[in-house]
Amino acid sequence: MNPSPRRHRLAAAASLVLFACATHAQSPEPVAAGNPSPAIERTAPPKPPARSRTTTTAAKPAAEVAQPSALTADLFYEILMGEITARSGDPGSGYSLVLDAARRLRDGKLFQRAVEIALQSRSGDAAISAARAWQEALPNSRDARRIELQILIALNRISETVEPLRAEVAATSQIERPLLMAVIARTYGRAADKKLAASVVEQALVDELKSPTTGGLAWATVGRLRLNAGDPSGALDAARKGQAIDPASEAPSALALELIDPGQPLAEPIVTRYLANNPKASPDLRIAYARALVEDRRYSDAATQLQTLTTTRPELAEPWLLLGSLQMQARQEAAAETSLKRYVDLMTAPGLSQDAGDVADRKRGLTQAYLVLSQLAERRKDFQAADRWISRIDSADNQSAIQGRRASLLARQGKLPQARELLRALPDRTADERKQKLLAEAQLLREAKQYQAAYDLLAQASAAAPEDGDLIYDQAMMAEKLNRLDDMERLLRRLMVLKPESQNAYNALGYSFADRKIRLDEARTLIQKAVQLAPEDPFIADSLGWVEFRLGNTAEAIRIFEAAYKSRADAEIGAHFGEVLWSVGQKDRAIAIWKEALLTEPENETLQETLKRLRVKP
Repeated sequence: MNPSPRRHRLAAAASLVLFACATHAQSPEPVAAGNPSPAIERTAPPKPPARSRTTTTAAKPAAEVAQPSALTADLFYEILMGEITARSGDPGSGYSLVLDAARRLRDGKLFQRAVEIALQSRSGDAAISAARAWQEALPNSRDARRIELQILIALNRISETVEPLRAEVAATSQIERPLLMAVIARTYGRAADKKLAASVVEQALVDELKSPTTGGLAWATVGRLRLNAGDPSGALDAARKGQAIDPASEAPSALALELIDPGQPLAEPIVTRYLANNPKASPDLRIAYARALVEDRRYSDAATQLQTLTTTRPELAEPWLLLGSLQMQARQEAAAETSLKRYVDLMTAPGLSQDAGDVADRKRGLTQAYLVLSQLAERRKDFQAADRWISRIDSADNQSAIQGRRASLLARQGKLPQARELLRALPDRTADERKQKLLAEAQLLREAKQYQAAYDLLAQASAAAPEDGDLIYDQAMMAEKLNRLDDMERLLRRLMVLKPESQNAYNALGYSFADRKIRLDEARTLIQKAVQLAPEDPFIADSLGWVEFRLGNTAEAIRIFEAAYKSRADAEIGAHFGEVLWSVGQKDRAIAIWKEALLTEPENETLQETLKRLRVKP
């Protein structure tokens, strides 16, 4: 016969009580005086036997005297009834019984159980009362204080957490402070009233904010909460104060790194000052700063940071990969190859971690390195070396990348039919895979100057997917190459209707008008629309500078090109910028820019056409 559900509940409750009693018996916390219970004793483990210098025979340990427990039979029954009552639908009474027993025994586990019963019954006030009673009974219990903090934050009673948080910080050792600050930022960051959370934490950390040893970390914590509350200016002020009081702390500069933006010009100096004054700064911070510079298209500055890191910490792999990619983009082929090979050597050395995450990151990095090394070999027309680098990529995960690069190599060698067949053999299980295969094939045809074939391929694909903006845009660009300008305009205007946010459509049509010196006012309107959609795009800025030049606004054109070329030293932007400078007599500067552009992309069509038309040989 199966036991009744009631018996199951009673057995479970009894087990919990016995567990709590056993925990209490082992607890180092002081207990209240009471009558000992003969049934439950607390005994210390036997001491290890003493060993004689002259014999291996161990003496038997002397028996330890049993220590009496403060748990009486009445208290045991009270705890048991509290558990049974709480589980039987009367959590309020169960809570009172367990909390009373916890107070009398001064037992942390029982206080914690009282808190749990209160939370299970959705009584936040009762949970707070239990946590505070726990602290009164055991003033040195950090668990009690932490639970109180968690409950207050969850109940959005943020203003009541100042004192318990201050006490928790004071009780935390210096070595544990960084972890605690991270927990504070994360926990208070989830509060409903985020501005109040930032203010409360600042009040609780008042002593730490003034200390030269903790001020940097404390101000960074306050700053993160201000940023979380939508106050970037306040976050920047916190980062500045943190660095001022503790220049050796990395925390303020890490916060400032997140604030770098054209609207916050004072954020970046915090980062650069820390890196300049702390040669042993965390490599992660310098790498993160370099990545931020790349995102801002400040490639030269990013390369400088990475060169510093590869000099001071040559054993780190990631900076070599980032530096090599930047050097390749800057046409510094020999330096790029050296950097990337160094990365490959470091990432293929024996004894590296076999953690799944590490292995996956390593494979991704090596794939990128092999692809760039293959491109470098292709640039110098060493197609065999290019294919050898490609063959080192893990084919299981990167089949499309491998075949795409091999197709490009075949096309560069005049083997376009074989290249197209290679692409067509790639799997196309999804619509996106089919689209990417087709776009890759169209790109091969474009690079081979087979514009009609590329146009026909894209037109066929676009007919099957008439609302695909990528296909429409690429088809329009092929129409321009075929001098079918009415067709190009029709396609781009169709794209503007389908995708009003497509800045490339507005930019392409406006630039086409400007380049042909027609409908210039309309061209400017179209390009200004593109600027609104993508204000940081240097290629759209290039188009705006070009239309201003065509309109005769040379000074404005130069201003626009100065910023665009500083943001992205691209060959086409350089071609236009140089022509504008040439037109106003700044020929030496124009030639210098053209020379630089030739180094980065000597085969650029716009650059070559400009030099030929102006009869310049830089």
